[in-house]
Amino acid sequence: MKATNALTAGLAGACIVTAMHETLRRVVPDAPRMDLLGMRAIAKLMRKAGEEPPQDDELHNWALGGDIVSNALYYSLVGTDKNAWLRGAFLGAVAGIGGVVLPGPLGLGEAPSNRTPQTKAMTIGLYFLGGLAAAAVARMLKKK
Repeated sequence: MKATNALTAGLAGACIVTAMHETLRRVVPDAPRMDLLGMRAIAKLMRKAGEEPPQDDELHNWALGGDIVSNALYYSLVGTDKNAWLRGAFLGAVAGIGGVVLPGPLGLGEAPSNRTPQTKAMTIGLYFLGGLAAAAVARMLKKK
């Protein structure tokens, strides 16, 4: 497996997740707000480091960038072999469940991903979709 292929596949999965989150949050009232979780995490870390976080618009951009980078690295674990589909499904489901379960214990609040049953389902589903997108791109790149 070429590292560039794995990273490209991971980036594809990350972009799908971020684009879907950003689209859904604008049109669906119960959509997950992973952007808010990212903003809270960055602000929390900056305050612990003695720095003042930027204004919301800039902080939002930082959160989206951070989401894409971290998710791209995570989804790059899908690989390019015949098990990419299974790993993509598994990694996506685990990321989605983590997105529902972890924000509260991390002190980031539960509402952005855990507000309603629909919010929870969309959170898990979007990350699952990201895993499958990464697997699809990985397998396509493997065939080339």
